[in-house]
Amino acid sequence: MPPSDPAAPRTDGVLVVIPAYNERDCIADVVDDVKGAGYACLVVDDGSKDDTATIAARHGAAVVRLPINLGVGGALRTGFRYAVDHGHHTVVQVDADGQHVTEHVRHLLDALDDGDRDMVIGSRFLGEGRYRMRSVRMLCVRLLRLVIRVSGGVRISDPTSGFRAIRRPLLDAFAADFPAHYLGDTFEAVLVAARRGYRLGEIPVEMRERQGGRPSADLYALVQSMLRACTILLTGTTFDLPHRPGTSR
Repeated sequence: MPPSDPAAPRTDGVLVVIPAYNERDCIADVVDDVKGAGYACLVVDDGSKDDTATIAARHGAAVVRLPINLGVGGALRTGFRYAVDHGHHTVVQVDADGQHVTEHVRHLLDALDDGDRDMVIGSRFLGEGRYRMRSVRMLCVRLLRLVIRVSGGVRISDPTSGFRAIRRPLLDAFAADFPAHYLGDTFEAVLVAARRGYRLGEIPVEMRERQGGRPSADLYALVQSMLRACTILLTGTTFDLPHRPGTSR
């Protein structure tokens, strides 16, 4: 048997989970990139009205089809449960719209190990590159950063990034309980994990423009999530997780 290549990506026990809703224009390329990099791949079809699931399966992804649209959070919780049930210790979330660069999956996994972290987020706002975002959305991102800093005690530059690696024990906690509403899967999941003592980190990543299709959330949904964020800050009302094993309660 030839010696293992230290430069090869670590793939054992890792599952790339791709929540998808009406992404027939992008899903084939995303699955091909993930499979080509050697990772196991699950597409959670979130009640799509097009042939997203059929295309994903044709390109070699495992597919779970939800009968109705639950939103990204509901699709991710399905993916987390699938991962735990099938013996995976780590999940990497990748969007179905082609924005995330598969090469960075390896960097997220390395950062989990290097920092002994439970979750690592790929940030658009770190490093030399400047990700352009409309002023209203950028204002909302800054508000969410503030809420996480004040209420969660950690500094996260990109709280709405859906590109992240999560491993046990946090993976098990998310498989049991995870928010389904808009931005619950990003901002709120980070906030609650931080409050419960899980170790979080960020690395700089490149993000492309959406490669096709249409986004599922609009500015109205974003404003609603800002109101929810303020409510969480003032009342502490949100979904819950068990404390990280070994942390004080």
